Amino acid sequence: MSSPVVAIDGPAASGKSSTAGAVARRLGFLHVDSGALYRGLTRVAVDAGGRPSAGEIIHSSETRQLEYRARGAGLALYLDGQPAEARIRGEDVTGGVSAVSAMPEIRDWVNRGLRALLGVGRPLVVDGRDIGTAVFPDAAVKVYLVASPEERARRRLRQRGEAVGPAALAEESGRIAARDLADSTRAVAPLRPADDAVLIDTSHLGFEEQVARIVAVIRRAGLPGVG
Repeated sequence: MSSPVVAIDGPAASGKSSTAGAVARRLGFLHVDSGALYRGLTRVAVDAGGRPSAGEIIHSSETRQLEYRARGAGLALYLDGQPAEARIRGEDVTGGVSAVSAMPEIRDWVNRGLRALLGVGRPLVVDGRDIGTAVFPDAAVKVYLVASPEERARRRLRQRGEAVGPAALAEESGRIAARDLADSTRAVAPLRPADDAVLIDTSHLGFEEQVARIVAVIRRAGLPGVG
């Protein structure tokens, strides 16, 4: 029996992963950060040096055991048998992930891996950029988070522990706007809300409020096991 899926999509730094994780914990679901898998593939590509092909990146990723493993309330990404989180959040990965994730063969490989998780036996909260449109178009619930580039830049800077001054804010906003453009104009599975997604603008919402709104959407959908 396939696990029901809650798809949470949105642009870079819109709070998808942290929000999805909190929603999953609130409801006892499993959280899957699909962006972590693309970052893991990019880590492998950066480590290889040069400009490896999609096939080379995939082969090396499989050799190095890039995979999700159960940990806590979710499925964490592992590489070389170790948790990969610290290795996939650096600037070298952030700067290359758009190019890697735009490769059709890479996206097909990731999508197959995500769909294989339907057999885990628990509902999934999966966040990304094309979860409700390309990966799980029949997801039971689809949510699309939006926020202004400036607010997303402010959050990203705070997340990194950096000062939120005008110059830093302008620079980070520019990076985020460029990422939005790359993601929304790529030929394969461009960033866009699904036609039946619930749009939530988090620009002026506190974290707990946006989590509560998504939980309410899920409860209204009547998913099995949700009170």
